[in-house]
Amino acid sequence: MSKSSTVTVRETPVAEVTTVSAGALKIHGETFVIETDERVDVVDLTERIMELVRGVNVREGIVSLWSLHTTCTVFINEFQTALLSDIKRFLEKMVARDEAWVHNDPDFSDCDRMNADSHLRALLLGHSLTLQISGGDVVLGQWQRILMGELDGPRSRTLRVQVWGIA
Repeated sequence: MSKSSTVTVRETPVAEVTTVSAGALKIHGETFVIETDERVDVVDLTERIMELVRGVNVREGIVSLWSLHTTCTVFINEFQTALLSDIKRFLEKMVARDEAWVHNDPDFSDCDRMNADSHLRALLLGHSLTLQISGGDVVLGQWQRILMGELDGPRSRTLRVQVWGIA
């Protein structure tokens, strides 16, 4: 068993902003950073993503949102104070921080963050979302919000969004 993680390296770093068009098809990608304030935090990204999609002027298509971190997630849910408290409590019950995780054991891992619980909680929430765009807007239900889950903060988190569609 290796003590260190395998690193994924891109030959060419991803550009912060890219836009290409072919006829009516437009593809636009952006990378942005979110600062978090707590170890476990939920940030509402809905307005930011909706504004970005509107600015790209895609009428019909998809928007993909991706976390570039193993302990930072993106998901859909309501953004309501009581529910956010319940989400944090649920994650703690499902994956207790003080459990004897092998990832936290220096005999088996070189990770000094003691964050096995953060990695395991991320498995429950996922690292990407794909949403529809219709009429130039992101398609969401009445109470649905685009949320980012910080599971090992506070930290700076990098997300990548890509919009594909017909202008």
